[in-house]
Amino acid sequence: MKKKLLSAVLATAMAASLLAGCGSAASTQTSSGSSNGKVGVAMPTKDLQRWNQDGANMEKQLKEAGYEVDLQYASNDIATQVSQIENMISSGSKVLVIASIDGDSLGTVLAQAKEQGVKVIAYDRLIMNSDAVSYYATFDNYMVGTKQGEYIKQQLDLDNAAGPFNLEIFTGDPGDNNARFFYGGAVDVLKPYIDSGKLVVKSGQVDFDNVATANWSTENAQSRMDAIISANYADGTKLDAVLCSNDSTALGVTNSLEANYTGDWPIITGQDCDVANVKNMIAGKQSMSIFKDTRDLAAQTVKMVDAIMKGTEAPVNDTKTYDNGTGIIPSYLCEPVFADVNNYKQLLIDSGYYTEDQLK
Repeated sequence: MKKKLLSAVLATAMAASLLAGCGSAASTQTSSGSSNGKVGVAMPTKDLQRWNQDGANMEKQLKEAGYEVDLQYASNDIATQVSQIENMISSGSKVLVIASIDGDSLGTVLAQAKEQGVKVIAYDRLIMNSDAVSYYATFDNYMVGTKQGEYIKQQLDLDNAAGPFNLEIFTGDPGDNNARFFYGGAVDVLKPYIDSGKLVVKSGQVDFDNVATANWSTENAQSRMDAIISANYADGTKLDAVLCSNDSTALGVTNSLEANYTGDWPIITGQDCDVANVKNMIAGKQSMSIFKDTRDLAAQTVKMVDAIMKGTEAPVNDTKTYDNGTGIIPSYLCEPVFADVNNYKQLLIDSGYYTEDQLK
């Protein structure tokens, strides 16, 4: 799955093709207008901007496709999410679309869903150790990490520059299976340079367990970065790059650097193109963010719901990668692109994802 980094120009051009690759809302409306039934949509939290967008896009497109929608947010509380799913099942939802808080915590409630013939689509985060999961809809998470790693490799010119360069690593919640894919994709690109000494992680924190960030929390990332700077960079040592798996961790790193670091600004990666991070990108404080157009993922998920409701097989494009502990889960993987200061206007504004005023 490893791929070379696309240039900003190619990433911009690719955005148009992704609309076709992941499906558009219009295509689901025409095929699903006469469909009927209730769909439960369980989102983890409103605390991160991307889940608000995912939920809103899902609800809008499902309603346009003719479905009744029960959309719930669980405030990052596992017991709340379990209760919400139980209520969705008991209230007659025929399909559940679930972005889990913890991929290992839904086995019991999903066993209830299976007993009652309710189909389950894991959304963006793979639900682990449950044979009730019928499908998985997500972006290519390993590719997300690969693009972040390749971006750092390219910007530091690791194949040609003498180095050494100093790198620190921040990934996501250890209970989120995606975090391991993001981390794996990036580290597979960067580890040869770490092993050769061209990249130096002065904190010594490289292994997943040491760089994971509970709840993808900005505050947790900021606190850890404060400690890293104090121990390793307070004397003016240059930090060249920070691999951050998403925008909430990147925001914490940026906040810490602004408060504690006096050297040249490092390369900082991210993911989700949150408003605050795009503003930081424009201001030169964050180098890039992986753009995953949730409108496309929602549209593809609606197609999958529609197929299930009609008793047919849902469209998938991956039947080898994602094993949740009970077997391979048929998946649809949308392809991410990266936004940076060179292409964010075309990717984010011209596409209607944001307005220009939102990014001022």
